[in-house]
Amino acid sequence: MNAIRSAWSSPAPDQPQNWPAVANAFLWPLALLLVVHRVFAVALPGTVTDDFTTVWSAARRFVLREPVYNEVYYHVDPHYLYNPGATLLLSPLGLVDNMPAVRALFILANAACIIAALAWLTRLAGRTLASPVFPGAIALAFTTEAVTNTLGFSNINGILFLGLVVFLAWLLGEGNGSSWAAGAVLGLCILVKPMFAPLLLLPLLRLDWRAIVGAIVVPVVFNAVAWPLTPGARDYIDVVAPYLKQTRDYANSSLAGAAVYFGMPGWLHAGLFLLFAAAVLAAVVALARFRYTAPWMWAATTAAVLLAGVCLLSSLGQAYYSMMLFPAVFTLGSRLSAFRSPAAWAGIILCLSPLSWVVEGHYVAGRWLDTFLPTVGWAVFIVAVAAWAVAAALNTPVAEATEATTHSRTFNRPERTQRHGGKHEVQRLD
Repeated sequence: MNAIRSAWSSPAPDQPQNWPAVANAFLWPLALLLVVHRVFAVALPGTVTDDFTTVWSAARRFVLREPVYNEVYYHVDPHYLYNPGATLLLSPLGLVDNMPAVRALFILANAACIIAALAWLTRLAGRTLASPVFPGAIALAFTTEAVTNTLGFSNINGILFLGLVVFLAWLLGEGNGSSWAAGAVLGLCILVKPMFAPLLLLPLLRLDWRAIVGAIVVPVVFNAVAWPLTPGARDYIDVVAPYLKQTRDYANSSLAGAAVYFGMPGWLHAGLFLLFAAAVLAAVVALARFRYTAPWMWAATTAAVLLAGVCLLSSLGQAYYSMMLFPAVFTLGSRLSAFRSPAAWAGIILCLSPLSWVVEGHYVAGRWLDTFLPTVGWAVFIVAVAAWAVAAALNTPVAEATEATTHSRTFNRPERTQRHGGKHEVQRLD
């Protein structure tokens, strides 16, 4: 009888559950499914908004030696707005006279860059790529509006996201990069999107002059070389620059876009601008205290505040730029993280929510929510981080901040001696 019983049943294994393995078993299929869906079901078939054709056409005109800035800029279609230096950088896209093929490769490159950036952020957060954090990050990222529309619109933000992560990592000495290389990468990002220029404040606060010089020299040199090579380059000054100064009221989630769209009184717009600019300044100043004791938290969070400030306070902010706030989320594992605050989470969720509020019978209200919830999200995130950073700077001793950062990492970094303000200090590279 015992033999018969054992043939049909066996005792449950008496061992603890391996929860990371269980999480990976769930998260990897989910992550792969979402990546495949966003690339092959959303991006490759195309969406109503098409950013790539505009860029490819301009690159093609550059290759064929035709005037690059020959568009009509008074309608709302996507326009080619890159400077001559960025045009030179992107000109290889125009070497192939097969736009659909180039577009497909461009989408795949952006998706690969997003995944690579998330992998690097996982390592910067002190986790291995075998941990559930990596597939979880992929799954969450590919559900967001930012990643979905970046791939669907076929724009360059995925590549720039990787550039941002590389800059942050190399600025802090992670990987094989140097300060010069970090600056060069930031310079390339600035060349394509000047919205990255405020990140020069990060090496400035650490007195890293090599990174600053690299970030400035790259766009200057590219534009100097490209200017005589770009047909109709003068039109960038005469036509494109005046257009860039305008605040459009279509798909513009910035504070200025909301002010124009809703006819906001000038005094109210100015007051809100000063309020949120002051919050950005407060956050940056308060976070600067941790630039050596908690470098990863400081760099990722400060970069997110600066970029959210650009999105909110510049003349044009679009929701998918919120992808550039991802690095800050990867500070969650540190005991010194703004994401211990529910308000910071509320801001991020409003920025990245994939939900559409357009429903039958409420089209206008739905469009308002789709366009301006990111505006609220950026504002909430900035204020939340400012409040948290001021409180943390006032209440967290330097030794405690160092311990919180060091203990949040799961891999060790060698110590090295650095010179700060004429003093030698031992700094752990975390």
